[in-house]
Amino acid sequence: MAEKPMLIDTHCHLNLKQYDKDREQVIKSAEKAGVTRILIPSVDVGTSESALALADAYNNITVGVGVHPNSTGDFTDDTLQTIADLSYNKQVVSIGEIGLDYHWDTVTPEKQKVAFEKQLTLAAERELPVIIHNREASDDVIAILESWATTLPDSLKGRAGVLHSFSAPLEIAERALAIGFYLGFSGPITYKNADSLRRVAVQIPLDRILVETDGPYLTPEPHRGKRNSPAYIPFIADRLAPLHHTTIEEIAQHTTANAERLFKIPALN
Repeated sequence: MAEKPMLIDTHCHLNLKQYDKDREQVIKSAEKAGVTRILIPSVDVGTSESALALADAYNNITVGVGVHPNSTGDFTDDTLQTIADLSYNKQVVSIGEIGLDYHWDTVTPEKQKVAFEKQLTLAAERELPVIIHNREASDDVIAILESWATTLPDSLKGRAGVLHSFSAPLEIAERALAIGFYLGFSGPITYKNADSLRRVAVQIPLDRILVETDGPYLTPEPHRGKRNSPAYIPFIADRLAPLHHTTIEEIAQHTTANAERLFKIPALN
C-alpha cells in the first residue's frame, strides 16, 4: 500500500473544549490520515497558554499566540506584554490569530484596529509571521497589512504570514500575495456553493497555498455538520488538486513545504 502524503494542518483550535473528551484520539487519527503536524492558533491569552501546554505534551504541535479581534474588547498594553512574553516559547512560530471581524458586533472596529496594529508591530519586532483573521473587513485588513509590510525586517519579507481560511475576492488575494502573504484554504473550498472561492483558488500559485481545518469549525464535505478534525485535511487537498490539474500528492508536497517555509517548521526526515 502506498504511503499517505504528508500534510500539515496550519490552523486547528485543538485546545478548545470540543476536543476535551478525545483529544488524544483526534491526534492519532490525524497521524493515520497523513497529517503529521498541527499548528494551533490562539484567540486570547488563555488559549495561548493552553496551546503551549499541548505543544509541550506533543512534539508535532506548534503554536501561534495572539488575541482574536472578537476578544479585543479588554485588550490593554498588559495583554500585549503577556503575548510578547509567551512568544519567546520555542514552540511559538507565529503571532495569531489576529485581524478584524466586522460580522459580529462584539468589539468596535476602532478597538479591533488598535489591538491588530499593536500585535502586528510585535510580530515585526519578534520576526514572526502573522495568522490573519478577516471576516467582512477585507478593505481595512489589506490596507493595514500593506502599510505594515513596508516596516518588515528582511527575515519576514516573502513570509509575512497567512490570510487564514481565505474567502475574499481575487483582488485581495493578489494584493496579499504581493506583500509576501500565503493563503490558507479550509473546508468551504469543498462546499457545493463555493464556486467563487474555487475560482480564486485556481489563480493562486501552488507555492503560496496552505491547507487548514479551522477545527472544530468549517468541516469539509463529506463530514459537514459534524465537528471538524485535522484528519479531514486530505479532503481539502483532494479538492484543490483538480483545480490545479495535479494530484493530492503534489498538493501535499507543496503545502507542506510552504508551511515549513512560512513558519520555519523543521522538515521531517
